[in-house]
Amino acid sequence: MANGWAGDGAVQDQIDSTVEDALQRVRSRLPSGQSRTHCEECGDPIPEARRQALPGVRFCVPCQTERDEQREEFSAYNRRGSKDSQLR
Repeated sequence: MANGWAGDGAVQDQIDSTVEDALQRVRSRLPSGQSRTHCEECGDPIPEARRQALPGVRFCVPCQTERDEQREEFSAYNRRGSKDSQLR
């Protein structure tokens, strides 16, 4: 099938790159190290189950939720693809 300048599988390659970029971005934000017993933001205790489920946790659920909501949204549009292979 003729598809201009893009090679076979270019669309799938771009989708794969976008997914991999998103995974790397999320993984880079995961906490690591020893979990805190009390929230850095409000000082409330962090439940043991949360500390075990997420090593390196620093915030209680309400404070983490607020931080996540304040985080700037990112564009899921892959800017690495060539002009001819970008999805429109």
